[in-house]
Amino acid sequence: MVDAALIQQCADPALKPAIVEQFIERAGSQDPLAVTVRSGNRVVLVPKATNSEEALALIRDNLGRNTVRVGITQYPAGLGILAAGALKPDLVDSCANIRMGTALFAKVYRVVAKWYGNPTSKEVLPQVFDDAIIAWQTGYFEGVAVFRTKDPAEEKLTEPEQARRDAADTQAGLSENEVKPELPTEAVAADANTAEIRIDLSGIGGRP
Repeated sequence: MVDAALIQQCADPALKPAIVEQFIERAGSQDPLAVTVRSGNRVVLVPKATNSEEALALIRDNLGRNTVRVGITQYPAGLGILAAGALKPDLVDSCANIRMGTALFAKVYRVVAKWYGNPTSKEVLPQVFDDAIIAWQTGYFEGVAVFRTKDPAEEKLTEPEQARRDAADTQAGLSENEVKPELPTEAVAADANTAEIRIDLSGIGGRP
């Protein structure tokens, strides 16, 4: 069991601690130095790392040839980097791994939930969570590469900004004798820089 205080301190605030515990229990590892290597559906046996240097060496040796997961959350190593030399030690740092892993899992959950139509029913949420776990483990959901697809939260954040731009362009084209319509309340009330996206997974059945 990962220390509750560590989860409280390091996990992405979009996920409740009880959900983070379930996520790590279902898809993660208790060992912050855990490195899992797969080639297709086959698990590649690698020596157990005893320190962060050995863990990073294992990752570098396999990155680009195999699928590598690392740390408590089994974060997909190599995500967003172009060369193995760009790997950072925080991949095997407990707090950093939990922070990165839970933030990425929250995105994966949003991708899956969007496919379901963003349900709120307590009967449906467990299925969404289960599918999000599978998507985390495989990297795919309904043919979508969940780690690399656009976060639905980013799409929501760009909508108010686009609305303001469209309204501004419309007003710029009005003649002096025409009345300028006011911007929709939704367009001015939401600030893309301050909007907060949170996920309520309370219906999944995690411990309070």
